[in-house]
Amino acid sequence: MKTTALIMAGGRGERFWPKSRKQTPKQFLCLTDPEKTMIQSTVERILPLVAAEDIFIATNRDYKALVREQLPEIPEENILCEPMARNTAPCIGWGATAIRKKYGEAVMLVLPSDHMITQPELFRNILRKAVNIAETTDALVTLGIAPTGPDTGYGYIQYTSGTMEKYADAFRVKRFVEKPDLETAKTYVKSGEYLWNSGMFIWKTSAILRETEELLPENYALLTQMEEAMGTPEEEKRIEELFGKMKAISIDYGVMEQAKDVYVLPSSFGWDDVGSWLAVERMSTADTEGNVIRGDAVTVSSRRCIVQGGDRLIAAVGLEDIIIVDTKDALLVCSKDHAGEIRKVPEILRTGNRTELL
Repeated sequence: MKTTALIMAGGRGERFWPKSRKQTPKQFLCLTDPEKTMIQSTVERILPLVAAEDIFIATNRDYKALVREQLPEIPEENILCEPMARNTAPCIGWGATAIRKKYGEAVMLVLPSDHMITQPELFRNILRKAVNIAETTDALVTLGIAPTGPDTGYGYIQYTSGTMEKYADAFRVKRFVEKPDLETAKTYVKSGEYLWNSGMFIWKTSAILRETEELLPENYALLTQMEEAMGTPEEEKRIEELFGKMKAISIDYGVMEQAKDVYVLPSSFGWDDVGSWLAVERMSTADTEGNVIRGDAVTVSSRRCIVQGGDRLIAAVGLEDIIIVDTKDALLVCSKDHAGEIRKVPEILRTGNRTELL
C-alpha cells in the first residue's frame, strides 16, 4: 500500500513576530536550522519513507508561491491552497480526499510543518511502526511524546494499559485533554498515564474519512462534492465555495476525542513543537552566561537572554531573561515570562490598521 503524507503549513506563527510575518510565517523561516526552513526540514525528514511526489502540502493560498519556491520537488497539484482558515479537521479531510482521489486507498501521515526533531532516524522508526499498524488495521494512530516535565504548553493524551494484539507498544487512547494548569500537569506526569499530544497522526485514508463521515457528516458531504470537482475546470471555484461551508473544528475535537479505535505510540525522538521564541533557546547552544545569540550582537553583564539580530549591532547590557528580536522595520523586547503574549502585538497592529507590520 502506498505511503503518503500531508504536511500542514497554513499557520501564521504570530508568537514569532517580528520575524514571522503574514507573507513569510515561521514555517518558511530558518528558525531551527540556519540552512533550511522549517518546512524544508519537515519534508527532508520523511523522504526516506515517502517519495516527494506522494507528499501533499496544505497551506493558505497566499503561500503557494513560497511552497513552490522552497519545495520545488513537490508536484504543483499536491499543493492544497485553503481559501480561508477552517482549522485542522477540514484541512485533514481535504488532504485525505485528495489522496483518495489520486491513489485510492493509501496510508497517510499527517504532520505539522513547524516541529523540531533532533533524532530523525528514531522518528522514522516510529513512523514505520505506525505505518505498519495503519496498513493492517482500521485504527487511527497518533504519536505521544514522553513528557520530560509538567509542561503547561502542551495538550496531553491519557492512555490505558490495553494494547493491540500484534503491537504491544501501541496503547489504546483513553482521552485527549487540553493544556492543563501546572498542578494538573504535575499530576499527569506523576501518574505515568499521560503523554504530550504531538499533533501527528497516521491512518489509512479510508479510516479517517469513515470517521469523518460518522462524526462530521456535514463536512463529509462537502468533501464528497469537492472530490467530484477535482480534475474539472470548475475545481478551484467549487473548492473555494465548499471549503468555506465546512465546520471549523480541530481534528482532536471533531474526530479523535470521539472515535473508538484510537491508539498512541509513546515516542521519544528529541521533539519540540517550536511554539515560541523560547524554543529557539531550547534548541540552541548558549554562551557561558546562558545567552543564545544569532546575528551581530554583544552582551555585557547579561544572562539567559535570547538575541536575534538583524542588520545592525545589538548591545545588551545588564539584562536577564530578555528576548530581543530585531528586523529592518520592527524591534521586539520582551521578558521571557511573557513570550506567549507576543501574539497580542499583531492583534494590536491589526486593530490599528498597521498592516505593513503584520
